[in-house]
Amino acid sequence: MELVDSHCHLNFPELLEERNLVLERARERGISYMLCAAVNLEDYPQVLSLAREFPHIFASVGVHPNETEGKDPDCDELSALAADPAVVAIGETGLDFFRSQGDLQWQRKRFIQHIEAAKRSQKPLIIHTRDAATETLQIMQDHDAGTAGGVIHCFTGDWAMARQCLDLGFYISFSGILTFKSARQIQDAASKVPLDRILVETDSPYLAPVPYRGKRNEPAYVYDVAVFLAKLRGVSLATIKKSTTENFFSLFSHAHPHGASKVNLTMPGMRR
Repeated sequence: MELVDSHCHLNFPELLEERNLVLERARERGISYMLCAAVNLEDYPQVLSLAREFPHIFASVGVHPNETEGKDPDCDELSALAADPAVVAIGETGLDFFRSQGDLQWQRKRFIQHIEAAKRSQKPLIIHTRDAATETLQIMQDHDAGTAGGVIHCFTGDWAMARQCLDLGFYISFSGILTFKSARQIQDAASKVPLDRILVETDSPYLAPVPYRGKRNEPAYVYDVAVFLAKLRGVSLATIKKSTTENFFSLFSHAHPHGASKVNLTMPGMRR
C-alpha cells in the first residue's frame, strides 16, 4: 500500500543536492507520490521541472506569505501558470504573523489574489497559517475559498480551528510536528478530523518527525507521520495509507501520474 507526501520542497538545496538518493529512500519506504510546493516564482521553474521529469511528483504554484523579495503575481499571472498540466494546486499561500511584522496588508492582498486564482483555475489551495488563524479563516470565508477547496497544510491549530476549516470544505494535513510530545492540541485535532479529510506530509526539509527530530527532513519520513497517526487513532497503518492516498487524489483531482501507478525510480532521465 502506497503513501503520499502531500507537501514537500524537493527543490530546496538541502534535498536537491542529493535528489536521487532522497527519491530512492522514499521509494524504499513506500512513498509513491509527492507534491512539491512552490514558495516563490523565482524558484518555480525548478519545481515545475521536477514534476515534468518524474511522473510521481506534482507541482503547485504560488508565493509564500513570508516571501518579501521577488515577483508578487496577480490573479491573472497565477491563473496562467496554474494552467500547466503538472500544476495541481495554488500555493503555498496564506498568512504568517509570526515571521512577518508591521503593516501586513501586502500579505492579505497576496492571499486574496491566490484565492481568486484558485477559483478561476479550479485548482485547490495549499494554505499556510501561523499565528494568524482567526484572520486566515475570515479571509477564507469572505472570499469564498471553499469554492476552490484545498488543504490547511502543516496543521498546528486546535480542534475548534480544524472544525471551522472542515466546515469550509478543506482538508487537514499533519506533518512531523504531530509526533512531538508537546503537540497535544494538534494530536487532539488529529484524533477527531474525519478520516476522509486527512492528509500527511513532511514539509521537508523542515520539521522531521520523531525519531529524526532535529535532523534534515525528507519525504521518506512521511511514513513515520503515518505510523504515529495510525496509533493515535487506533487504526491500522494500512487504513491510514489507503485513506490519505485516496484523499490526496480526491482533493488534487488534476494529479494524474503520467506513468505506472507503482513508480519505477530508475526511469529514463534519472541518473544514479
